[in-house]
Amino acid sequence: MLTAKKKSSPHPLSEYIQRLLNNETLLPNSETNLLEVVGILKSYGVVLDAYSNNLIYIAQNQFLVFFPFFKYFNGDINSKKLFRHWWHDRINYEYAEYCMKAMLWHGGGGLDEYLDSPEFEQRAKAVITAKFKNNPFVLAVNKIFSQFLIEQMRVYSYYSGLGQFWRVMSDIFIDLSDLYDEGKITSILEVVNHIKAGLVAAAAQPITYTVTIKDKDYDIIPKSVGLTFLMDTAVPYVEAVFFRGTPFPGTVSYNAQARQIPPVQGNFQYGALYADPLPIGGSGIPPTLLMQDMRHYLPDYLHEFYQKTLRGEDDLRVKICETFQKSMYCVTNAAVVGLMPHSPDTQDPEEQKANQAYLEGWMDRLINSRLHNVNK
Repeated sequence: MLTAKKKSSPHPLSEYIQRLLNNETLLPNSETNLLEVVGILKSYGVVLDAYSNNLIYIAQNQFLVFFPFFKYFNGDINSKKLFRHWWHDRINYEYAEYCMKAMLWHGGGGLDEYLDSPEFEQRAKAVITAKFKNNPFVLAVNKIFSQFLIEQMRVYSYYSGLGQFWRVMSDIFIDLSDLYDEGKITSILEVVNHIKAGLVAAAAQPITYTVTIKDKDYDIIPKSVGLTFLMDTAVPYVEAVFFRGTPFPGTVSYNAQARQIPPVQGNFQYGALYADPLPIGGSGIPPTLLMQDMRHYLPDYLHEFYQKTLRGEDDLRVKICETFQKSMYCVTNAAVVGLMPHSPDTQDPEEQKANQAYLEGWMDRLINSRLHNVNK
């Protein structure tokens, strides 16, 4: 007897599309998931506070310094701090720079467009002239390589932009932890809604960048340019760090003939939503630095949770990475829902169609991600 074939799903991840349309979450709600996500975001918020302060310090005080030996010291240089730095008993600010370089390379958003504009180049040239007006050697080199110092100013602009973005995210995550401790956050949906509300509240916050040379201020990114937190730093950050990322040195070949990385930049899938946590702890894997930083600031309840697992603390960085990946799906969830063209519960057929197409576009990006893994 022949049986009718089942209709194939309209999209491989239709289950998750339906979840979002039903005001549910990409990460399943459970007591364990809630404990892990809030706990890791508390630790991440503390680390982001340090990263943000350092990125902004570098942008404002170390710009156009060719050998910035002390850029990670935030202006506070002493022998005790120096020895701790050499002993590697410190925050790994290199990971912050890794994320900054990923944003710079992938581009996107109004910040990227502005940094390629004639207005930015004119402002950058004014800073370069003021900074090196008594240094004929640098001015001569700059005349020969006219884009070198301007490109450095683009880099410092990303230092500042990412620092301002992380300032907001750090506050959101710390506030989330406080609410959880008070018993006011009791589900993954409430976590997502808290992050979404934070993103929306800061959406129009201006992104600016000013440097000071001999007591005179120079606007590199003035407020009049109109760059804002959400569309010009948050969305490009999600694209560059969550989705695309960069392949880790030593794990794949950069040889074009080996074809281990996509020839098209937009096809990169090395971001936080795709990464296999197992290599964490290995040499050349940048997120290891972040996991190392976060392990110092784990809330007691999360640390105890990890200690009760099969390997205890032997694979702590891997466990932290797995939890961190869960939390990043919550952040992605908040961003996706927050940018949805219409309300998820709209009854208008055209608006429903627009929402469906919008979510399918996002889910296309997540087909090869670890979304199924975090749902197990």
